[in-house]
Amino acid sequence: MSERSSARSDLHPTGIDDVVALFVERVEDYRAVVVRCGPDDVAERVREGLAGSRRVVVPAGFRDDWLPDGFERVADDPPLSAAVLDEVDAVVTTAALGIAVTGTIVLDHGPGQGRRALSLVPDRHVCIVAADQVVTDVPEAVRRLDPVRPLTWISGPSATSDIELDRVEGVHGPRNLHVLVVG
Repeated sequence: MSERSSARSDLHPTGIDDVVALFVERVEDYRAVVVRCGPDDVAERVREGLAGSRRVVVPAGFRDDWLPDGFERVADDPPLSAAVLDEVDAVVTTAALGIAVTGTIVLDHGPGQGRRALSLVPDRHVCIVAADQVVTDVPEAVRRLDPVRPLTWISGPSATSDIELDRVEGVHGPRNLHVLVVG
């Protein structure tokens, strides 16, 4: 057993010294791009995450100062059709929380997150998670989440494998996931 997998098998919520560092490691394991930054650097990191994008869906409640100039902002009001969403380059959202042990991001579709289709159809998703939103494990996440809200659990970019185990990305959601951990 490798040193890394041995350490993982011994994880216990009280034994995790730095839940944010573990969250970053686990999200990176899913082939997502993860960048840690301070609150004053969010707009610049969003710009980097959106590199190559032109049209960006911006859900209601997303902070205006976090999306830099130079992108065509597309509002989801009235709700965009799947065909229109497929024509945009990216979406930027916030998150309800992140789960360190699993490297999962949870959206409850509150302000700044938009409806579920926004995080599934565009090819690129730039998601902002505040460091204080990172919890240790799934039971802690479930305790914090409102069970009546719709929830989308994201563990890396969309990917699947065929019978020969050839990995295909972007089948059931964005092909590119960029996560900014702020704080």
